[in-house]
Amino acid sequence: MADAIYISGGTLVGDGKLTAASLLVSDGTIEAVDDDASLKKRCAGRTVQYIDATGCYVLPGVIDSHVHFRDGGDGSNAAGSFESESRAAAAGGVTTVIDMPNTTPPTTSLEALQAKEEAAARHSLVNTRFMLGATKDNIDQLLKIPPDRYAAIKVFLGSSTGNLLLDDAKQLDRLFAEAGKVIVAHCEDEAIVRANLALMKAEFGGTAEEKASLHPKIRTREACYVSTYKAIERARKYNTRLHIAHLSTATELSLLSNQGVGEKRVTAEVTPNHLWFDDRDYEQYGNKIKCNPAIKTADDRVALWAGLYDGLIDTIATDHAPHPLEAKERRYFDAPSGIPSIQHSLPMMLDVVFSPTAAAANVVAEWLPLIVEKMCHNPALIFGLERRGFLREGYHADITIVRPNVENVVRREDLHYRCGWSPLEGMTFHSRVEKTIVGGKVVYDNLES
Repeated sequence: MADAIYISGGTLVGDGKLTAASLLVSDGTIEAVDDDASLKKRCAGRTVQYIDATGCYVLPGVIDSHVHFRDGGDGSNAAGSFESESRAAAAGGVTTVIDMPNTTPPTTSLEALQAKEEAAARHSLVNTRFMLGATKDNIDQLLKIPPDRYAAIKVFLGSSTGNLLLDDAKQLDRLFAEAGKVIVAHCEDEAIVRANLALMKAEFGGTAEEKASLHPKIRTREACYVSTYKAIERARKYNTRLHIAHLSTATELSLLSNQGVGEKRVTAEVTPNHLWFDDRDYEQYGNKIKCNPAIKTADDRVALWAGLYDGLIDTIATDHAPHPLEAKERRYFDAPSGIPSIQHSLPMMLDVVFSPTAAAANVVAEWLPLIVEKMCHNPALIFGLERRGFLREGYHADITIVRPNVENVVRREDLHYRCGWSPLEGMTFHSRVEKTIVGGKVVYDNLES
C-alpha cells in the first residue's frame, strides 16, 4: 500500500486563484503544495501512488452543508441511506456533508444524534456532520448539548418534510438569544402558506388543473420574504449567527449584506436547483422539481445568480432530498417536496464555466474560484469545519479532480441514489468528476465506476 499520494499536472483552484502546482498527500492530510521538482525530492524512498491530473482542475472537496440523507440511524428509509447517498455524493465530488434533522426519528436529542453519528461512521463514504433540530419542546435539552457535537441548529420557520415547525415566539427568542452555534433557518411564513394552500385546494383540488405549477402560488415570494425578514430582525436583536437556507426570491436579497463571511452575522445559501430551474419548467418536470421553498420565476433565478456573484449569497448547497419516484408521481397536493441532486450539483454549477457558451466567453478565471469559494471555502468557515475546504498544507486531504470540456450525460443507470431517479436525466453537462479523495483515500474513481 502506498504511503503517499502524488497528484501532478493539474491546475489547483482555491483562495481566489488558479495555480499550476502539485499536491503530496500523506497520513490523510495535504503534506505539501509545490512544484514537481520539489515534491519529487520528497517522494524519494517512499511508496507513492501517482495520480496524473493533466488537463484537469484540482479542487478542495465540495462541502454540501444542506443534505437530507433520510437515514435516522438504521438505514431502512426507502428514500435514502448513509451508504447510498454518500456514494452519490462521492460521485459528485462532495467530500463533506451536513445532514438535516428531519429524519425518523428526528435528530432533536443527544441520543438521536449519537445514533446517526454511529451509523454514518459505519456506512458513509464521506465526512458527515449533523444539525440538531429545534422544536417547541426541546429548547432546554438542546441548549445543554455541547456545541462541538453538532454543526448547527436547524429551525423550520415554515413546515416541510418531517414537520419540525417552530413558530412559538418566546421559544424562538430564547433560542436566538442563547444558541452557542449558528442557526440555520428554513424561512417560509406558515400563516401565509396555509392560507394560500386552503385557497388552492378549494379551487383546484381533484381537478385537472391540480399541477405542480401551483407550488409557487402557495409557497409564494411574500411567504419567503416575510419569514426571512423576521428571522434576520430576530438575529439582529440578539446578535445571533444566522444562516438563511435555500433562498428562492429576488426580494430576499435586499435583506442581505455583501461583506465577507468573516465580517457578517447573517449569511445565506442558494441551491443549484433554484439557479437552474424556474416556474416555466413545472410544465415539463411537474412534481420532480417540487421543493420547499418553491422554484419561482426566471427573474428570481437571474437575481439569485447576481446575488451569488455580488457576494450577497455565501454558499451553494443542494438541499438534496430524495423521495421514491412513486411518491413524486402522486397528484400535486399529495406528492412530497424534495429533489435528489447531490451527484450532479458540481457539474451543474460548473456549466457556468464549461458550457459551450461559457467557454466561448472565457470566464474560467473569474467564475471557477468563485464557485469553489461558495461550495468549499465558505461552508467550512461558516460551520467551523476545521482544516477543510481549502487546498492548503496541513489540511485534510479532501480533494476533487474535475475534467472540463467533456460531455457528461445524466443517465438513470448511472445514478447512485436509492430513489433511483433525477429530474436531470437526459441533460448534458460539460465537466466530469474524475476522482474524489476523502481523508487521503480515493472513494470515487470515474475509470472504475
